[in-house]
Amino acid sequence: MGHTKPKAQLETVEPIGTRVLIRKDEDKKTTKGGIQLPGNIEIPTITGRIVAVSAQVERDEDYPIRQYDKVLFNPKNAIPVDFEGDNRLFVVPVEDVVAVFRRPEV
Repeated sequence: MGHTKPKAQLETVEPIGTRVLIRKDEDKKTTKGGIQLPGNIEIPTITGRIVAVSAQVERDEDYPIRQYDKVLFNPKNAIPVDFEGDNRLFVVPVEDVVAVFRRPEV
């Protein structure tokens, strides 16, 4: 119909329901003390940054998480978002976000 969308636009991912989009931090292969970890070690919780929160989470006072917050999350139910080569984007149920890192307001 002569109405085409420009292809240059980047696709964005908007989580739906009580979910958030998290970019997982790089896997740490060494501990702070310099101990080398085996690559297949099962780390039960991992850290990442909130990329986007669903409208539902944003409105809910019980979930004090916002875009760019650093969080600790349980990756068990994380769904990988697969349009990046080194995929580190995951849609995560908000109840699997177990902690938010806060800096004291100065």
